[in-house]
Amino acid sequence: QVELVESGGGSVQAGGSLRLSCTASGFTATTYCMGWFRQAPGKGRDVVASIDRTGRIRYADSVKGRFTISKDSAKNSMYLHMNSLNPEDTDMYYCAAAMLCSAAGPVGGWRYWGQGTQVTVSS
Repeated sequence: QVELVESGGGSVQAGGSLRLSCTASGFTATTYCMGWFRQAPGKGRDVVASIDRTGRIRYADSVKGRFTISKDSAKNSMYLHMNSLNPEDTDMYYCAAAMLCSAAGPVGGWRYWGQGTQVTVSS
């Protein structure tokens, strides 16, 4: 069955770095648009970054210059390198897949989701 599994979360001090991984099974992730999301308690789930099947990348303004999204087709995985972390980055982080991405958002919605990995940044 289709599955996305995130890993790499943890607790770091402000200014530190983490690398999150998302490994897909049951489908070829690089043929989809893949995205990273984060969600704080009581808040909605917001897109952090996405990378489509052609390699086009989009970032939320709040993470531009600090986070980098990438993919590795050989490992059927994507990654989120997070640098210069601050307490506002503390959230549960999720990966997801959509059929296509456009400037207006995913076509057909985000259909596959991982279980999430917790990122905690202390001041």
